[in-house]
Amino acid sequence: MVNSLSKINRMTDSKNFRKQFWKDKKMVGAMAPSSKYLAQKMMQNIDFNSAEVIVELGPGTGVFTDEIIEKMSEKTHLLVFELNDLFYDSLKKRIDHPRVHIIHDSAEHIERYIEEFQLTKADVVVSSLPLAVFSDELRSLVLNASHRSLKTTGKYIQFQYSLQAKKLLKNLYDKVNIAFTPLNFPPAFVYTCVKKSK
Repeated sequence: MVNSLSKINRMTDSKNFRKQFWKDKKMVGAMAPSSKYLAQKMMQNIDFNSAEVIVELGPGTGVFTDEIIEKMSEKTHLLVFELNDLFYDSLKKRIDHPRVHIIHDSAEHIERYIEEFQLTKADVVVSSLPLAVFSDELRSLVLNASHRSLKTTGKYIQFQYSLQAKKLLKNLYDKVNIAFTPLNFPPAFVYTCVKKSK
């Protein structure tokens, strides 16, 4: 019964994702939710034992959100930014956790909410935002806000479907490692970026 329900939920997520993709390609960058293989690649370089603040940008149906909640420690706060109305409403309804904050706002305002919740700078920013379809101005605002919100040596982890963001991220971060995940639709590149130490 549980497996059947889970399968129905995954089918509903995929259908909603496709609808939102065709409705607004500048907010939803894929036709299907991320795979468990991509989720594993996104999570593998996060130290969940020491992370006090994790920020997630553009969670969609919450594939990464669920993984983070499952792995994060008792001292961790998770700030989740989702601008799409349908995805935000769905996440808000199903996630009830005292240290998980579902925020209906743009990713460029990370610092405002870190201050509002009286948190330290982020240990990690996990992003699923479709940077390739953003305007140059919005892309710059989001990437710079993410960078400023991170602690020294904090990590920015981003997946994309191309290597288009490589130069931008190398200009911002001291180290940029790129991994490829073929078992996703479409196949994806995972950028793990470490903030420059002072």
